Amino acid sequence: MDININMIVSQLLIAGVCFLLGYFMRTLIDRKATRDASDITKKAARDAESMVKEARLSAKEEMLKAKDEFERDTRERRSEIQKLEERVGGRETVLERKADQLDNRSAELDKREQRLHTQEDQNRQEVERVAQLRAKQVQELERVAGLSKEEARQQVLAGLSNELESERGAMVRRSQEEGRQQLEREAREIMISAMERYAGDCAYERTTSTIPLPSDEMKGRIIGREGRNIRAIEAATGVSVLIDDTPEAVVISCFDPVRREIARITMERLIADGRIHPTRVEEMVEKVTREVDVEMLKAGQEAVDRLGLIGIKPGLVKLLGRLKYRFSYSQNVLAHSEEVAYMMGAIAAQLGLDERKARRAGLFHDLGKAVDHEVEGSHAIIGADLLKRNGEDEDVINAVACHHEEQECHTPYGILAILCDKLSASRPGARCETTELYLKRLEQLETIGRHFPGVEGCYAVQAGRELRIIVEPGKLDENRSAALARDIANTIEKEMRYPGQIKVTVIRETRSVEYAK
Repeated sequence: MDININMIVSQLLIAGVCFLLGYFMRTLIDRKATRDASDITKKAARDAESMVKEARLSAKEEMLKAKDEFERDTRERRSEIQKLEERVGGRETVLERKADQLDNRSAELDKREQRLHTQEDQNRQEVERVAQLRAKQVQELERVAGLSKEEARQQVLAGLSNELESERGAMVRRSQEEGRQQLEREAREIMISAMERYAGDCAYERTTSTIPLPSDEMKGRIIGREGRNIRAIEAATGVSVLIDDTPEAVVISCFDPVRREIARITMERLIADGRIHPTRVEEMVEKVTREVDVEMLKAGQEAVDRLGLIGIKPGLVKLLGRLKYRFSYSQNVLAHSEEVAYMMGAIAAQLGLDERKARRAGLFHDLGKAVDHEVEGSHAIIGADLLKRNGEDEDVINAVACHHEEQECHTPYGILAILCDKLSASRPGARCETTELYLKRLEQLETIGRHFPGVEGCYAVQAGRELRIIVEPGKLDENRSAALARDIANTIEKEMRYPGQIKVTVIRETRSVEYAK
């Protein structure tokens, strides 16, 4: 019991001592914390005070800078404003000066307007006075001359017309002579050189094919029983077989030259073979057709090779071969095309143009004649369309399309095609025409010549290559004769179609010569 009490007392003492120690330690800690807090507070106060001072200094510096900038901007603005004021003042001075000048000019214009009005009134009065004097003079002239005003005017106009017509004729003669001399000098060498470098043979026209027979008995075999053989031949070839009283001969006629050639060869082989019946006719026509196709392709290729051209499609080559059987005024169209190609190439070489392109255009210029009996339109347009579908050069297509002047020429090759086509067609011996067409052309020439006033006689000479006009000397003088020659030549060019050129000669005291080209 005593032990427990002692233990309790001991524990209480220990607890009391611990409490006192704790209290003492807490008191010490609180004092130290108070001192630390006081130190921190003082230090913070000192830092805050220094920051405030620095902020104030910085603010003062910024204020000073802003003040300096403001003062500098203010000075610059004042300087600009002062300059603007000076400019405005200068402009106001100029405007005032100009306003004064305008006022002065306005006053001067008013004065001039007044003077013009006055002058206008005076002029009007003067015009009226002159008109009155003129009327009196006209009346006096009419009284003295015995002519009215209209009659006098007609006489003056007639005199002026005669003078102008005479002057026109003189100008025509002078300009034609100068132009002729210049053109002859420039063109003679080129044209003669081209003609000398190529000369072709003349081929004669064959509108029909005449086939000789061994005897007149062969005519009956060709006709056959009830005409079945001749009908079979005409049906298979598309030609007309003419059997008349001509001894030992039959005539084949057809617009298509290829069909006519096929029929001619077929007929010759049937006659040589002696077996003539419808089945044999069909077999022979089929065989000859294949041979002619090969021959056309061969002829076209030979023409292309002779001209040294490349890259021509087989379809165009075959169409060129068809021209071998086509004739125009007795001139073989394929030979004519080659001739034009040679001439175009020669002239193009001298002019510095593409010689191969010129030859190509010359060879193709009449290509449309190979199919013009099958297609509507002129052969020039048809040929151009064929070339376009086969991818030919645009210059070549244009040259073909315009070689008869149906379209506008865009390149020199078109001009060369026109020139060389006429040159080849009009050279001596190149072409001939039937008697009927020849007589019609002569009649038309003389009719055109007689149509003009003052013509006493009109005669076509030299196979229609020259038209001689005899005029009445009392109605036409020499200058008007020159103008008449030009007018007749223009009329022939507009109303007629002919190869080459026609010489128009007007005969009075002198001769005036023109060419309808």
